[in-house]
Amino acid sequence: MQGLSSRAHAFSVEALVGKPSKRMKVSERHDSSAAADAAGGRSISSGLPEHTASQMTVAGSWRPGDAPGQSGPEESDPGPEESDSRPDREVRAELQGSELWKRFYEIGTEMIITKAGRRMFPSVRVKVRNLDPCQQYYVAMDVMPVDSKRYRYVYHSSQWMVAGNTDHSCISPRLYVHPDSPCTGETWMRQVISFDRVKLTNNEMDDKGHIILQSMHKYKPRVHIIQHDPRMDLSQIQSLPAEGVNTFSFPETEFTTVTAYQNQQ
Repeated sequence: MQGLSSRAHAFSVEALVGKPSKRMKVSERHDSSAAADAAGGRSISSGLPEHTASQMTVAGSWRPGDAPGQSGPEESDPGPEESDSRPDREVRAELQGSELWKRFYEIGTEMIITKAGRRMFPSVRVKVRNLDPCQQYYVAMDVMPVDSKRYRYVYHSSQWMVAGNTDHSCISPRLYVHPDSPCTGETWMRQVISFDRVKLTNNEMDDKGHIILQSMHKYKPRVHIIQHDPRMDLSQIQSLPAEGVNTFSFPETEFTTVTAYQNQQ
């Protein structure tokens, strides 16, 4: 070392002392960066944005296959069917067999009514969505006049024409309650709800629960989803409750009542 110049001596000292110091600083920066990343990871897992946490709670609060009160895993997203049946969404009903109804509607649907009662053809069938799976519901149907007119069929032009006014006030609309009522929303959403047992009659004195209509008039069926109220026996009601009712009608189900088919098509 005695033979080294002062410049060479300083270089050798830096080589022996300075480099480890630099390595230590690099290591310290790396360690502190790793610690920051780890701290950031903890904040990500425990610091969800409020709206995201809320969405997870809603999504995991129930599923159609779960028992009442049972929650699904919060980390899994709901599938399309599950999200369609969330109780905070608008209740929907879809007409089944709509293509057949439309074919009839295009030529003028006629529905036969008799004293003894006649089943509808086509029958009304619907699929419902977005019910609360744990809530009890009644499903019902009634048939309402389209207007206050009486009609006649004109054979030479093959069409229905207005024949005069009528008075529907003498007949109170009857409510047909589906025989499976009441059921949970989960049960209703799993099946096609069919009103194939509904019978139409022109007997104003009918005591069998058939829907009473007047011949040569135009009507349209309505489907009602009614929340169950334990204070009421909805199976015996004759009119709709004031609250808790979702009503659906479909333009293609409009029909004219007849005692024998008029349109040869």
